[in-house]
Amino acid sequence: MKPADVIEFFDRLAAASPDPRGELQYINPFTLLVAVVLSAQATDASVNRATEPLFKIVDSPAKMLKLGEKKLKEYVRTIGLYNTKAKNIIRLSQMLIDQHGGEVPADRDILQTLPGVGRKTANVVLNIVFRQPTMAVDTHIFRVCNRTGLAPGTTPDKVEQKLERVVPENRKLNAHHWLILHGRYICKARKPDCPVCIERDLCRYKAKTTLEAEGLDDHRGIEAQRRKRTGPSSR
Repeated sequence: MKPADVIEFFDRLAAASPDPRGELQYINPFTLLVAVVLSAQATDASVNRATEPLFKIVDSPAKMLKLGEKKLKEYVRTIGLYNTKAKNIIRLSQMLIDQHGGEVPADRDILQTLPGVGRKTANVVLNIVFRQPTMAVDTHIFRVCNRTGLAPGTTPDKVEQKLERVVPENRKLNAHHWLILHGRYICKARKPDCPVCIERDLCRYKAKTTLEAEGLDDHRGIEAQRRKRTGPSSR
């Protein structure tokens, strides 16, 4: 995608959602870290259902250790890979207490030393809590960047590196959220909603869905679908 098109791409996302937010529910940096660890290979909605009662009683590493691994599993058992995730959360809670005074560090390399925390998880925490312009490339962002031609790459790391080069400086802080929401609600994996996409003319995807496939036969129908599918409103 040409530099001018990239600028226009993000200008449109910013106009549609000036203040984007992630959908994981959290109370503080620790609970966000826990939520992101739980979200690996799981939907945000399923994580929120599990953490809503959990975070009412646990909001710190000390309280998590007091709860214990066995009881933690009871809260998160509906989430995929919950046994491994519960074990990692208990271990990272202990490490936060032993090595970081119970606080979540604002450093990617240090975060990645915690059990269950990879680069993507670290980037999410740094972006949301510490307001760092990181690019956490999940499946949605990987798909959007390759499909549209925004920042194509064969691996999430390569897409991340390219995004860091091409995203305008004034859009980097929110780029992560815009791209995730776009991939989740518009540029979906199996059937992207191309007819209502605000990036349609900029997108390099050759197999765009049509109005007929979407069952939209007039301008009013398109506008109704666009409003419906732009994702949650800003908070």
